Amino acid sequence: MTKFNENNILETAMTITSKKDAEQYLEKYILFIQKNIDKDPKRVNDNAEEIAKSNLGYFAGYYSNEVRKKIEELFGCSHPFFGSVKDNGIPTAKEAFEIGKKLGTKHLRKRKINKINENTKK
Repeated sequence: MTKFNENNILETAMTITSKKDAEQYLEKYILFIQKNIDKDPKRVNDNAEEIAKSNLGYFAGYYSNEVRKKIEELFGCSHPFFGSVKDNGIPTAKEAFEIGKKLGTKHLRKRKINKINENTKK
């Protein structure tokens, strides 16, 4: 079984090859995240399992398509922006760029709205 590595969590997860090993590693990762959530009262609505799976799916996106598929299957996760390879296939460079552009625009709008809200409270 792969030892949970607090200093290199996601890279270590990318080396896992069996479902049983992935399950035990994910369980430890979720507990690790939950400990951090429990320390911060602002994070009461955070879900450790969702965060863990989102992180795994996102990080796997930096690896080959084969690794990404393997990680999605082993950990039951998907890329938070592209979805799963099984459901959506592998995005082309153009599709990835467009998704990034859309998310960036959405983020900028949100920041502007938050800034307006902060200024109206003053």
